[in-house]
Amino acid sequence: MDISSETWWFALVFGGVPLLVWVLLKWWNEIWYIGPLKLRHGGYVKLPPGNMGLPYFGEMLSFLWYFKILRRPDDFIEAKRQRYGDGVGVYRTCLFGTPSIISCSPASNKFFLQRDNIFPINWPSTELVGESSVAVVNGKAHTRLRSYVFNAINSPDALKRIVLVVQPRIASSLQLWADKGTLNGMKETKKVTFANIGKMFANFEPGPVLDLLDGYFAGIIGGVRAQRINVPGTAYHHALKCRKSATDIFRKELESRRMHAKSQIEERNDLMDGLINMKDEQGKQLGDEEVLDNIVSLVIAGYESTSLASMWALYYLAKFPDVLQKLRDENLAMTRKKNGDFITAKDISELKYTNKVVEETIRLANVAPFIFRLVKEDTEYQGYKIPKDWKIIIWLRHLHTDPRNYNDPMSFNPDRWNGPAKPGTFQVFGGGARICAGNMLARVQIAIFLHHLAIGYKWELINHGTKITYLPHPKPEDGLQIKFRRI
Repeated sequence: MDISSETWWFALVFGGVPLLVWVLLKWWNEIWYIGPLKLRHGGYVKLPPGNMGLPYFGEMLSFLWYFKILRRPDDFIEAKRQRYGDGVGVYRTCLFGTPSIISCSPASNKFFLQRDNIFPINWPSTELVGESSVAVVNGKAHTRLRSYVFNAINSPDALKRIVLVVQPRIASSLQLWADKGTLNGMKETKKVTFANIGKMFANFEPGPVLDLLDGYFAGIIGGVRAQRINVPGTAYHHALKCRKSATDIFRKELESRRMHAKSQIEERNDLMDGLINMKDEQGKQLGDEEVLDNIVSLVIAGYESTSLASMWALYYLAKFPDVLQKLRDENLAMTRKKNGDFITAKDISELKYTNKVVEETIRLANVAPFIFRLVKEDTEYQGYKIPKDWKIIIWLRHLHTDPRNYNDPMSFNPDRWNGPAKPGTFQVFGGGARICAGNMLARVQIAIFLHHLAIGYKWELINHGTKITYLPHPKPEDGLQIKFRRI
């Protein structure tokens, strides 16, 4: 073999093959996912700008790089803005195993969230939240169930009762915190949140049953984020078993109430009774499975989100003592006015600065950084094709950390709520017909927590420089270790 021939083979092996591999890695997903679309639409389809990433992984490695390695999650969207421009706020990608459209502007989010018939919810799993859950049903069934749930937990009358129910547990929990002195804020806010949920939803008192439910729901929530592989040993399989066990406990309580309905004298005023007794305009009531599915799904929705928001309130108030002082002044004034009695729902509405602290806390907490929708049929947005069977990832976090929406967005500044947020830029509870049915319930619980914190306690962070982890939810790496004591 002559030299020129050897050189040719050398160039092919060490130059051409890597180039071919690079081309395949770069363009395989584009060909795999977009090629069929072009064939279906006569050879041309205008998709939002973006990149489908690597074979199998899509852009997951980039996502994990920003969220887990750099711990700068907002740079994931910022990198797309820098590369492709702001455009109309949508980008194509492949994340979590599926081709997707990222939506990260107020206008595009509104478009996708307000068209529930075209972009239905498909997460979390129906098997976990229940086929009759308000979280997954669509159309008229969703409207009907939502009215029941709203009236049971979010109406003014319901909130009046809830305020009286949750306060004793919050007050006694904080006293126990002070007795401990040093504690893990994440764990303790979870405990008090679940104790309140048990009381509000099914009149359960602290004890073995509530402890069992706590463990079951920890398993369910773990499965919500897992791959839907129902094989023994997987998180999803464990979650399904936990879901059945939790439902059995609620079912037993429901059957007991049905059996003793006529002889029952005590008025529980909990969610279960509210759902059992609620009637629509035609006088129809919910069936047992509808009651059970919605209790389970509401616990899933409210447990971790409320506890995380409460934990972040502890964190930010420790970091911003001037905010804590203004919060304390307002709530001590209310306490003097009440002569030491518990506050009411009306009192909470008068705590103007406290409510600003609540809004700022849940904005910065960003408990749900994004939510998912499924594209049911081909549609268009601002001239771009939105393909059927792709997913929509509505990137809520970007709205709340974008300096175009909030001045100095990473600063904890309740006074920014002296006026309303720009339209469409505050979506911590989602939007459209599926805005969280318990949004006012969450706000009220956090406000009560803040009230009792401010009037009786002071605390400090043990690890001032603790890092923040962002998956699956933002939280301090140390779980928020604090020193906690009475004033």
